[in-house]
Amino acid sequence: MDQLSETAVNAVAALAREKGFQIVSVTAPSGAKGVPTSIPLLLNPKDGTAVSVKGQFDSWRDTPERKTGTAKATTLDSFIELTERHMTGHSVIFADTNWQKPSFTAVIDYHQKNTENSVAGGTDTLAALGSPDNGRHRIHYPFPLSEEWQAWVAGNKKPMNQVDFAEFIEDRIGELAAPHEDEITFWEAKLGGKMAYPNELQLLSRGLKIHAQTKVSNIVTLSSGEGEISFEEEHRDMKGDKLIIPSLFIIQLPPFFQGEPTRVPVRLRYRAKEGITWFYQLYRPDQYITEQVMRDLARAESATGLPTYQGTPEMSGSSSM
Repeated sequence: MDQLSETAVNAVAALAREKGFQIVSVTAPSGAKGVPTSIPLLLNPKDGTAVSVKGQFDSWRDTPERKTGTAKATTLDSFIELTERHMTGHSVIFADTNWQKPSFTAVIDYHQKNTENSVAGGTDTLAALGSPDNGRHRIHYPFPLSEEWQAWVAGNKKPMNQVDFAEFIEDRIGELAAPHEDEITFWEAKLGGKMAYPNELQLLSRGLKIHAQTKVSNIVTLSSGEGEISFEEEHRDMKGDKLIIPSLFIIQLPPFFQGEPTRVPVRLRYRAKEGITWFYQLYRPDQYITEQVMRDLARAESATGLPTYQGTPEMSGSSSM
């Protein structure tokens, strides 16, 4: 405390004595945990009220009493470095493996681990409970999902009309991938249907926009697994063009920002009455996210030496994520 602060404190203490205030000590109940054996209170003899002396001192603090708050790391390297900077012998890392919103959370001031003590003269053991801690100092790392991945996930299984679907395909044309021969063989056998090349999907989207205001006259499922849709112009008697509809295609994109791209098979579906409703279905998108999260969790565990758990930590009143 500097000289000016010390002078101010002494002045306050002198004023308290002049007004008849007294400092009294209150003893804690027997067996109370996490509190001192006694606490000092400032007693006002005129009305019998008492206030905490600690609160008076806290207002003069130059530094916090303990580390609290949640730091947000934007890269895995920063998460590891921050965790190493602050970790103690009781720190832990939790991994939320929810594929739609994965994250890591390091709880620096985590509860101490229980230990086992051998009972004298026997082979039995007793658990010695570790001391609890506040759990209020945390480092959080939300995995940065890429814009491309979020766009495909947002539209997954979502019904779209003809124009919306055509525009979606056009907007995401750069993420469509030409299937490899082994992919065609594997996915057509596993999921059924006909695999499409990007140019076929591009032609499909353009055809759908052309026929946006026309009626469907016929839908046929071909033996190849493709669909064939005939459109009928309102002012042309029984005349329309046909579009071949594949049932599978491949997208290639990085699930994480600046991450490595992965290839994901996609089912293409449609429902028709007077018009057509389109939707696509990503095949097991969770596995691509979960596999990367588990690889990064192993890296964080190896780098920090801390225990890791799949899940989320206990709630803390002072922490936010």
